[in-house]
Amino acid sequence: MKKEDIDKQLSFVEKEGKMISPMLPKSIKNYLIDIDGTICDDVPNEEPERMLTVEPYEDALKTINNWYDEGHRITFFTSRIEEFRDLTEKWLKNSGFKYHDIIMGKPRGGNYHWIDSRKVRSTRYKGKFTDMVKKELTIEVFKS
Repeated sequence: MKKEDIDKQLSFVEKEGKMISPMLPKSIKNYLIDIDGTICDDVPNEEPERMLTVEPYEDALKTINNWYDEGHRITFFTSRIEEFRDLTEKWLKNSGFKYHDIIMGKPRGGNYHWIDSRKVRSTRYKGKFTDMVKKELTIEVFKS
């Protein structure tokens, strides 16, 4: 599904007479997917020559393109700096990935803790893309 088609699906919500951020339909997931170490081997900014030759993980390519074809929104995000946007987009295209957006400049160093006003589901990549399953876990939340 094209970005324009998904944007048409956004519904604007009003709260107390004021518009708030738009929401996708519940049936559409908004996947935010890291690139290096998740859909291909890790390539640091310090070795940009590898960015065009690294091989994609076949299970990632198949799964992500399937999500795209099902109508979900695919956004890649990466610690690669803006200077490498063209290389990254070329690699994604040449590798066959379907996607809507790329966010460059994710902070480096790991140990991420995402804070958002929306519910966020996080899945840690552990070496293979497969179908998602539900699992109960303990999470950190703000104290009431």
